[in-house]
Amino acid sequence: MERIESFKIDHLKLESGLYVSRRDSKNGCDVTTFDMRITAPNREPVIDTPALHTIEHLAATYLRNSIRKEDIVYFGPMGCRTGCYLVMFGSLNPEDIYDLVIDMCDFIIGFTGEIPGAKAEECGNYLEQNLEMAKFYIKKYKTALTEHKRFTYE
Repeated sequence: MERIESFKIDHLKLESGLYVSRRDSKNGCDVTTFDMRITAPNREPVIDTPALHTIEHLAATYLRNSIRKEDIVYFGPMGCRTGCYLVMFGSLNPEDIYDLVIDMCDFIIGFTGEIPGAKAEECGNYLEQNLEMAKFYIKKYKTALTEHKRFTYE
């Protein structure tokens, strides 16, 4: 079998950033998958599961209610727990969604109250949430985005 593209990225050099993981097109429909890398793989601790779960709930809620809601296909965590994938309609670049991602970070950092979708009837693991740690990781991510603007895999 062929190695998939994401396994060809040198994870020993990968830093926190906003990258195009892949672009796909079928029957005239373009889709871009973004790699929202929050921690440096294999060099920093992975995001703990409750914090990543909270990031997923808050980011998905924000994005699907944002001005770009019609462009959102999917938002969810990476299995390695070093970041998330954001899938959007269109052939896009990180610069096209940078402001949206910064606004999403601000939403999570400033969030108070009950986490959307964190009830037994709404989520298969509703008790596993950690808002304060989600904010910690997203503050770290926002700082990396604003200070370094890493948009290209090295």
